[in-house]
Amino acid sequence: MAKKVPATKSEIMAAIAEAAGISKKQAVAAYEELLKIAYAGAKGPKGIMLPGLGKMLKAKSKARLGRNPATGETIKIPARTKAKFRLCKAAKDAVLA
Repeated sequence: MAKKVPATKSEIMAAIAEAAGISKKQAVAAYEELLKIAYAGAKGPKGIMLPGLGKMLKAKSKARLGRNPATGETIKIPARTKAKFRLCKAAKDAVLA
């Protein structure tokens, strides 16, 4: 039978701790530090490459007109900046396999 894939944050932290042979507290600290690095790197002009996983970068969307689905009224959707993540080819192949 296949191993269960962790779905919640606590399950992911437990899996990281078990695989690395460290405590859950240390796994949480390492994971949060990785997130800080990724967020800071994404703000740069070229984003940040996470080897074996993908690239995280900042993307800007333009302002546009949309429609309220309930009333049909035309509304203005403002421009915004968001985080964008692209899987690398190796990760795509692993996910699709």
